[in-house]
Amino acid sequence: MRNLLAIVVLLFTCTVVFAKVPRAERKALIDLHASTNGEHWVKKWDLKAPVSDWYGVTVENDHVVEINLFRNNLMGTLPKSIGDLKKLTKLNLAFNNITGELPDGIVLLGNLKVLKLEMNKIKGELPESIGALENLEELTAFNNFLSGNIPEGIGNLTQLKTLNLSSNALSGEIPGSLGDLVHLESLGLFENALQGFIPREIGNLTKMKELVLANNQLTGAIPEEFGQLASLQVFQIQNNKINSFENLQLMEARQFLVFDYDDGNIKTDFKDLNINNSRMADTKFEDDIEND
Repeated sequence: MRNLLAIVVLLFTCTVVFAKVPRAERKALIDLHASTNGEHWVKKWDLKAPVSDWYGVTVENDHVVEINLFRNNLMGTLPKSIGDLKKLTKLNLAFNNITGELPDGIVLLGNLKVLKLEMNKIKGELPESIGALENLEELTAFNNFLSGNIPEGIGNLTQLKTLNLSSNALSGEIPGSLGDLVHLESLGLFENALQGFIPREIGNLTKMKELVLANNQLTGAIPEEFGQLASLQVFQIQNNKINSFENLQLMEARQFLVFDYDDGNIKTDFKDLNINNSRMADTKFEDDIEND
């Protein structure tokens, strides 16, 4: 009888240990480990240990809330089951060798606030339904192989403060729906194949501090509405096909720390625009190498 009681206690203890994270969440993590060659990660997971002990995984209130596998030699694709991590607020998979397309499950992470995918080899299009990530504050996916248009649905991410899709193969026009991102402070679309006019709606982004549109095929004029961007400090528009910079005179040039343009294209006299006082930055949008 005593031995039977001991076995019952042991089984109950094991059940409690594994019950700390729902089965679906644990399986999603195991799927991620398997699909990205976990045996060759720099910092590995002991799958026999509690999930809360796995490197880069944060568990709160019995749910996985953060995954930070920055620069950890992940190789392979992201599993669809990643969408089962319903309580996830931060996913940092930057600076790895992740390939393939973004799985449909990524848009099911409704609590996600930070999504960092930069410096991988992810291809395909951004899903139109990305707007479902309505709590997202930071989305960085620069230096990948993303293609197709920037979806209009991205305008539903109204909590975004940082959006960086630089150094991909994105094409088409910049959607005017970006003007709905009223909390946006940094927008990076450097080095894509974007065409057409710069949307005047971007002038609605009065909290914008960094606007990097260089190395595309943008045409037309600088929108008059850019005169409303009173917080803008970094503005890079060089290596495009802009044919009129006249509306720059509506902006306060003294606000600029960095202003990059195509030398010789500015023909208008600006009362405040002293290009010599603006630092010319490297045209490559700086990589985010911070492990945060």
